[in-house]
Amino acid sequence: GLVLGIYSSEKDGGAAQFTSAGDAFDRLVSGKLRELLSVCGPSLKKGKTRIFHGLHQDFLSVVVVGLGKKNAGVNDQENWNEDKENIRAAVAAGCRQIQDLEIPCVEVDPCGDAQAAAEGAVLGLHEYNDLKQKKKPVVTPQLHGSAESEAWQKGVIYAEGQNLARYLMEAPANYITPIKFAEHIEQKLRSFSNVKVHIRPESWIATQQMGAFLSVAKGSAEPPIFLEIHYLGGANTNDPPLVFVGKGVTFDSGGISLKPSSGMDAMRADMGGAATVCSAIVAAAALNLPLNIIGLAPLCENMPSGKANKPGDVVRAKNGKTIQVDNTDAEGRLLLADALCYAHNFNARAIVNAATLTGAMDVALGSAATGVFTNSSWLWTHLYEASIMTGDRVWRMPLFEHYTKQVTDCPLADLSNIGKYSRAGGACTAAAFLKEFVTASHWAHLDIAGVMSNKDEVPYLRKGMAGRPTRTLVEFAARLSQDSHN
Repeated sequence: GLVLGIYSSEKDGGAAQFTSAGDAFDRLVSGKLRELLSVCGPSLKKGKTRIFHGLHQDFLSVVVVGLGKKNAGVNDQENWNEDKENIRAAVAAGCRQIQDLEIPCVEVDPCGDAQAAAEGAVLGLHEYNDLKQKKKPVVTPQLHGSAESEAWQKGVIYAEGQNLARYLMEAPANYITPIKFAEHIEQKLRSFSNVKVHIRPESWIATQQMGAFLSVAKGSAEPPIFLEIHYLGGANTNDPPLVFVGKGVTFDSGGISLKPSSGMDAMRADMGGAATVCSAIVAAAALNLPLNIIGLAPLCENMPSGKANKPGDVVRAKNGKTIQVDNTDAEGRLLLADALCYAHNFNARAIVNAATLTGAMDVALGSAATGVFTNSSWLWTHLYEASIMTGDRVWRMPLFEHYTKQVTDCPLADLSNIGKYSRAGGACTAAAFLKEFVTASHWAHLDIAGVMSNKDEVPYLRKGMAGRPTRTLVEFAARLSQDSHN
């Protein structure tokens, strides 16, 4: 199969404009493609497709996809690069049509941006069907022509990174337990000589005095794991690393503060923070980025049992602060509190944590963007600029003292794990809680609860767990590595 892009005409009713690959193919078939398109009615709208059979012996089917207006550039209202998003969406639509025809291989027009085209193809074709007997046919996308093969390969790595996170998040919680998660990531990193993976057992966690993390884990029969990844891509292995921290609750029942049963199955993806940061490191290693990255993922289940945290219990975090557990379903911040304390051991250039932390984040922004709470405008700018390129957007949220007071005003301990006004500003009070475990001057907390899954909002992702914002984390790391390189 072949997927070719076509731009909307500048004027209504004007002739649509082919990409250079489309033009070349049209010449190859003596103008037949242009002819067929003109008799098919009005020009192709953005993201829409037309399919033609028997045009050329090398291609059973040719799908022409609408790319929208040419050179749309960065849209300041939308906070993304419109050209790249249009290419991703169009290519994904074209590749899925080829898949529906059960054609095993598809060549993709780079559409002027081979990286975006590769991302669209690889993201658009991904589907979790490991446990089904009936599977969709596997389609292998490859670049049409050879002009932009390096950019194409980069796009493939970015998309495969996100697909790894999607796989981990989508898989059932009895398949991705804390130890299975850690082993899966270790296996993905096995071939890289500059990566070390440490799978820390419960005994190690106890010696680190991570009392908050252990208090969540003790409710489950599954033992907790602390996954620690060292990617040493920098010219000097002693250069300060970028530290990624990810919440790794492989299933979240809510504990004694049990969640409603409706939709609880989606809580297999409550380790989305760990999935995205670990997958970003796998992609960084594949790209051979010239910087050092450390990944930290506290992994456990949050279950109700005779050993589980009870509302009102007080636990002690690694830095000595005591925490009143007023709601056992606000457990992610307990894991992160200890992991953030540990992250300070590495003289980090920056600490970035990701977590499906609060339903309040989903209420605030929905699935449009990841909420970012940060104490560093430098860090915010880098994350924001990265997200414009990937189309997987971020939005800055407040870290006011106003919210800190709501978690530090606590009857029994130094902190409560929920704000005293309950649901008001829930994402902000959660961020304020985490800030109590951070002394680094460049720290960002990404609340990814709203972007955890995709219904139909991102056209190049199928329905299911989204693996967002893995590509933004990879792009952010790539920009940071250029910074240190210059």
